[in-house]
Amino acid sequence: AEEPAVTLFREYLKISTVHPEPDYDAAVRFLERVGTDLGLASQKVEVCPGRVVLVLTWPGTNPRLRSVLLNSHTDVVPVFEEHWTYPPFEAVKDSQGNIYARGAQDMKCVSIQYLEAVRRLKAEGRSFARTIHLTFVPDEEVGGHKGMEMFVQRPEFKALNVGFALDEGLASPSDTFSVFYGEKTPWWIKVTCTGSPGHGSRFISNTAAEKLHKVVTSFLAFRESERQRLKSDAGLTLGDVTSLNLTMLEGGVSFNVVPSEMTVGFDVRIPPTVDLQAFEEQVAAWCRAAGDGVTYEFVQKCTDQHVTSTEESDPWWSAFSGACRDMKLPLKLEIFPAATDSRYIRAV
Repeated sequence: AEEPAVTLFREYLKISTVHPEPDYDAAVRFLERVGTDLGLASQKVEVCPGRVVLVLTWPGTNPRLRSVLLNSHTDVVPVFEEHWTYPPFEAVKDSQGNIYARGAQDMKCVSIQYLEAVRRLKAEGRSFARTIHLTFVPDEEVGGHKGMEMFVQRPEFKALNVGFALDEGLASPSDTFSVFYGEKTPWWIKVTCTGSPGHGSRFISNTAAEKLHKVVTSFLAFRESERQRLKSDAGLTLGDVTSLNLTMLEGGVSFNVVPSEMTVGFDVRIPPTVDLQAFEEQVAAWCRAAGDGVTYEFVQKCTDQHVTSTEESDPWWSAFSGACRDMKLPLKLEIFPAATDSRYIRAV
């Protein structure tokens, strides 16, 4: 005797949309079937080969009004199965009701919540002036470059006439709900250090490794200063400070050969309150200080720092926050600590 919404959720979780080879076709078929059951109009937009955005639509009584968009992504991040209690794509539910599956929180639960909200509202005979669109997009977990980033430039997106959108957030551990009105800007920085090569038995000067060490020291010292700033100020959240992590190292051809080149990669997430030009100048200074032959490049460099208005004079915020007050749901305004597809919607 399982709640049908939970059964539907577990069915969705069993579809392996894990990178690097997500089964997007199966996910779209499943979601399209659910949309048909709900009487929603369906549209599939192939933004590039193998990447389809599914749009389910509940028409409003006044389609001229700007629409409401409920967005979620279908892909999930890779898994290390040896660390899992149960197989990650079997959606096992234990005796306590806990469900184990990759994507359960990020973010297939939200997709089902949207669909079930529509189901229940329709069952109550409700209708709305504004059209409601549900979009299910690919590739968010790898940057959204073959998903939402391309979709917002398409005529099909413009035709949706979107006025306000909701996307993923984070599960709340308390009775206060975090509302993320903006997000950090993701920068993926690759630093290349070149130097003198030679035999591993000698003290060769001006090596790539020495320069790499200086670069890493500068970046990680900044990381520690931001970590301490967050730790020492209870009023700050993770979204208020710049996070930085060393995520990739490359270089070397043999144990006994000093390499002529080494590279290091950093994942940096920058709050909208930070001056991006000043931060890039700091990165350039760290590289210059490491010596000659040290250069940096961006694998990803987002620069849009727009945030959504949370002023009561804003009609969209007033409607959303007012509804939450009516339901006695306390809200906490925050900057999202990572990055979502919202940045592409917000930018257009």
